[in-house]
Amino acid sequence: MDVFSDSRTVMTLDAGGTNFVFSALQSGKEIMEPVTLPAQADDLDRSLKNMIRGFQEVESQIDGRPDAISFAFPGPSDYASGVIGNLPNLSSYRGGVALGPMLEEQFGLPVFINNDGNLFTYGEAMGGLLPEVNRKLRENKIPKQYQNLLGITIGTGFGGGIVMNNNLCLGDNSAAGEIWLSRNYSNDKLFSEEGVSIRAIQRSYNEYAPENSEVMTVREIFQIARGEKKGNRDAAVKAFEDMAVVLGEALANAVTLVDGLIVIGGGICGAYEFFLSKAVKHMNGKIEKKGGGKVPRLVSAVYNLENERSSKAFYQFETEKVSVPFSEKEVSHVPQKRLAVGITRLGTSKATALGAYAYALSQL
Repeated sequence: MDVFSDSRTVMTLDAGGTNFVFSALQSGKEIMEPVTLPAQADDLDRSLKNMIRGFQEVESQIDGRPDAISFAFPGPSDYASGVIGNLPNLSSYRGGVALGPMLEEQFGLPVFINNDGNLFTYGEAMGGLLPEVNRKLRENKIPKQYQNLLGITIGTGFGGGIVMNNNLCLGDNSAAGEIWLSRNYSNDKLFSEEGVSIRAIQRSYNEYAPENSEVMTVREIFQIARGEKKGNRDAAVKAFEDMAVVLGEALANAVTLVDGLIVIGGGICGAYEFFLSKAVKHMNGKIEKKGGGKVPRLVSAVYNLENERSSKAFYQFETEKVSVPFSEKEVSHVPQKRLAVGITRLGTSKATALGAYAYALSQL
């Protein structure tokens, strides 16, 4: 599916606890200035009316009739039926809200709702990190192409999504990619999100810097780590490194099953210089086996695409020729098993919007 040559139009929504941001995409690109309305998180009637109003404003600004509505919305939700569950950042959406059916009735269009981790990953698979890696492999004349992508977002929470063979994996219960519930490597009584999120960075920084009496934002902690802001620099660096270990183990567990490239988005991804290398090092570590000795944590070696040396090594696959038994023929193959981790190529919001667009086209 080439979303960039498809002329169909899809209306989209970036739904947050504070604002709803509406737009429309055609041929994989935004075709209008976004419309922003308050989410009215504590008033369901006003929130739903603002949602309808936002899509009405978008529809009035585009040429022709749109083909679908597609957007990310927080969970827990039954995305297949369009029913939204109890949401922590949209308190009025309690007890189940039939959001998809409501919009279908209002606009007479097919409506597709998903979570942001899924759509972020799908967008990066269509126009971000996955095609970039495959293009570079072709340019280097390496006879290998990747088809699978694990995407994660790190911010208020720790979200995930899976694309396999260029298809979005939703799961039988709309619950695929729930990486946040994997066990926390640093404290096995907690889930991973308690170690991979904004609150995790803030908590670690305050533990390492007890002299600090302020609630620092992650951006401020990042600036302290870079020496751009006054504060406890060692504590800031350690806070990101603590997150890296929990992240590395969660990703290692996930890719034992997914076996694909990994892309990272979300508000914290911009601080990758302080956590990505250590997370990759953890993934490339060893794990003990019963009876003594250790084996590699993963079958495949993992490379950091944001590190020049590691990225260069990733694109230097070696091919080998082997003889075909009972024949004079030889075949070439790539004996090394390799995976790579990189930061979003599109930006989290743009990737999510593109994923929403691509998903709608795949379903129409």
